[in-house]
Amino acid sequence: MITLNINGRDVQVDADPTTPILWALRDNLNMTGTKFGCGAALCGACTVHLNGEATRSCVMPISAAVGQKITTIEAMENDKVGKAVQDAWVKHDVPQCGYCQSGQVMSATALLRVKTNPTDADIDAAMSGNICRCGTYQRIRAAIKDASKTLA
Repeated sequence: MITLNINGRDVQVDADPTTPILWALRDNLNMTGTKFGCGAALCGACTVHLNGEATRSCVMPISAAVGQKITTIEAMENDKVGKAVQDAWVKHDVPQCGYCQSGQVMSATALLRVKTNPTDADIDAAMSGNICRCGTYQRIRAAIKDASKTLA
């Protein structure tokens, strides 16, 4: 058994230490908000926070997360910055198919924690690893700017 701190709680995971965080969340803990996209850390659908930093959970083994804080999309509703981002997502009708949105929200939240008033270049850099097949990138940028204003 491996102990992980997920969304502020210590939980026991019965999995091989090389198991990616994504699969421990989805298969062992039934936390399905974090999505599988590519399995190679290229699309961002699996983004979670590891000690506050946006991290691709599909390639990060659970052994590397022991003693660290993992935050998932499930915790964003109770997080000031995460809630502001989610509210802006709804206001700007960002989701279309919705599949990539948990990863997008997690990356946007991580950005706004370090850059409270991001420029377009800041947003592009922070979100560059998140792919939206529906192409809602302009809405994503508008929602991030709106969330930033809400938090100011």
